[in-house]
Amino acid sequence: MPFSDQPPLDRATAAFSAHFARDPRLLAAAPGRVNLIGEHTDYNDGFVLPIAIDRRTIVAIDWSRTATTRIHAADLNSSAELTDLKSLRAAPDLAQDVDNNRVRTGSWVSYVTGVLSNLAAIAPNLAARGVELSIATSVPLGSGLSSSASLEVAVATAAAALAGVSIPPRDLAALCRDAEHRFAGVPCGIMDQFIAAMGQPDHALLIDCRTQAAELVAMPGPDRAVVVVMDSRVKHSLASGEYAQRRDTCRAACRVMGIESLRDATPELLSRYTPDVGSSGGLSTIEFARARHIVSENARTLAAAAALRAGKLDEVGRLMLASHASLRDDYQVSCPELDTLVDLAARVPGVFGARMTGGGFGGCAIALATPAAADRLVREIPAAYRARHALPANLDARVFITSAQSGAGVLA
Repeated sequence: MPFSDQPPLDRATAAFSAHFARDPRLLAAAPGRVNLIGEHTDYNDGFVLPIAIDRRTIVAIDWSRTATTRIHAADLNSSAELTDLKSLRAAPDLAQDVDNNRVRTGSWVSYVTGVLSNLAAIAPNLAARGVELSIATSVPLGSGLSSSASLEVAVATAAAALAGVSIPPRDLAALCRDAEHRFAGVPCGIMDQFIAAMGQPDHALLIDCRTQAAELVAMPGPDRAVVVVMDSRVKHSLASGEYAQRRDTCRAACRVMGIESLRDATPELLSRYTPDVGSSGGLSTIEFARARHIVSENARTLAAAAALRAGKLDEVGRLMLASHASLRDDYQVSCPELDTLVDLAARVPGVFGARMTGGGFGGCAIALATPAAADRLVREIPAAYRARHALPANLDARVFITSAQSGAGVLA
């Protein structure tokens, strides 16, 4: 997605005024996220450790003057109109984004309309009156920073506030995840929506995706360590099938082992179902590798949270590197570009650890580094990355420093 130098707040407000000929009634924001560790564990009822970051999606909104809902995405210069929020349906075979109040599954419109449809079911005034809204974001699309959940939670926060509906953050996250499942066709876990709704400054959030219990874990002070995001500029689409394939393989492994989810698996249990057991009940080679990643990643996530609490950043870094190796080799969701970014970062003195973050198949890698090392990554990674992959200058890796921020909210 092309981004203007203008902040997303200004872009969303300007787009609203230009398209709807008035100022918005209110604005809301929701952040993107970085997952420090705990990848692909969320839909396996496991543990994750994300932070909300300072890249965010802004929604400017007001009631519709015609009862028709009108949506404008400023960064895409694209618009859609919907006549009835209650009758919205997703349709995977549509050639157009909107046709007779149906939306194409996986289109940008599907994320927005899924949220509005779910909200309309509990807010009669929203269904009756319709809304007009504009959207702008600084969360790069397809980068593994959860632009989709940022969009969903920002729209939900804005529309709920406009309708006068108070929704607890956990319920708001669940509403948005349901919208992504049914309208966007992505069988995601709860992590992305959860952190977008519930992030706290200077803290990671250790989430138990089975119980939805969440525990704040203090991040190191910025004088000691910061998070560096390295965007490979390789784009992915989680709705394309790979994400769903991993989820299906995990379910198949559970059926073989007779457990509800891979959260219930232990190294000891897994050892009883090695592929060499064969026809007598072993997992396939792929099932075993996928399950081994989830079992080991859950253990790493809990250990990383404990190490953060104790200030043991070298241990956090070691666990991050082990996580990346597992995602690369067992879960097979990395790619050469992500591997390069992790390798380049790990070579810099002062970098505690690095790993890919997000669904994979492109997107971002992250590093936990001292401030001096982080500055060096920002300066040196783009050229080193381009040289290794022979990329043109306009496809340099985007590298920036971020920190843990607040979750979604209405803006003053």
